[in-house]
Order: sequence, then C-alpha cells, then structure tokens
Amino acid sequence: CGAGADLAQFPGTRRREAGGRGSDAAVEAAQAALFAAGKPTVAYVRGACFGGGVGIALSCDLRVAAADARFRIPAARLGLGYTFSNVELVTARLGASATADLLFTARTVDAEEARRLGIVGRLFGAAEADAAVEDLVAAIGGNAPLTLRAVKRALVELARPAAERDTAAVDALVRACLGSDDYREGQAAFKEKREPRFHGV
Repeated sequence: CGAGADLAQFPGTRRREAGGRGSDAAVEAAQAALFAAGKPTVAYVRGACFGGGVGIALSCDLRVAAADARFRIPAARLGLGYTFSNVELVTARLGASATADLLFTARTVDAEEARRLGIVGRLFGAAEADAAVEDLVAAIGGNAPLTLRAVKRALVELARPAAERDTAAVDALVRACLGSDDYREGQAAFKEKREPRFHGV
C-alpha cells in the first residue's frame, strides 16, 4: 500500500479541488474493486500507509504488515473532508470509537497499535515479512478456488444492508462446491493424508 495522494500535485485552489475530487473518485473505485473482487485480497504494508493507502488496505479481506509499518489518516491536519463512504469503510472495519480516534486526532499509529485496532490482522518482523506474506498467499492459493469464491461472495453480501443481500447467489456457489471435482479431490486427499490438488472445477 502507498502513502496516499501527493497534495503537491494539486497546486492552486481550483486545481486542488478538481484534483482532489478526481483522486477521491479513483481511490473509491479502487476500494470498490478490491472489496467486490471474486477472489480473496491481501494488503501487505511496509513503511508508511497514509490517507488513501489506509482506505485501500481496509478494502482488502486480509491485512498484514511488517513491524516498520505506520498508519495515518491525516485529513484533519490538511483541511480535507473525508467522504461518507470512506468513514463508513473505516467504521465497518474498526468500529466507531477507533474511527473517531484516528480521524479526529490524525495521529500516526505504529504497527503494533494497528494490530490492536484491527487495521491489520497479523504482524511480521521486518526481516521475515516478505517470506511470511509469500507463504500466507501461497497457503490461500492452495485452497479450493470454488470454496474461496463462495466465502468471498458471502463476505460481500454480508456488507450489504440485509434487505439487499443476495443469499441465493451464495447458496448457489456452495452447491457448486459440493458437486465439484475439487470436493471429491479434497475428500480423497483427506482420507489419503496428502495435500489436495485443486483445479477450480
């Protein structure tokens, strides 16, 4: 994840306003794409993750960080408004109290506090982080693709208002798992005490 928008790119009031709107739209589109992706998404943070970078990270299903990571939403120190959809995203992930703390104070949070707040779920030492994240992604990628797809769709639907959830779509994906070659392979691998070889069918 990055450190957010470079405000130096938007000199002058009118250009800054136009650039800010364009940047907001681009970041929100990226966040929506990550959140709605049909596959699991993992944010890996090293160093500074500020502003829009935090929003990108929070849009991912899993968030991990190296011990040198730092997080900040500095809008209140820059005179920027933080959009409703961004406040909603942070609140959904962290809760109202942590969101208020981060947005009102605009303070920098180190990696350990970020873990406690729920910004990230796992921390790795700086020297081991790259390899640990590769192992995490490989472990996810080695699981049954149809199962991952069904779980991801359920998470997407849970984020919608109850009246708008398409639970039938989730049920259909679960049924597809039960009728798949991967289900049969998973059962066989379990009985044979070996690693399964999934193909997404």
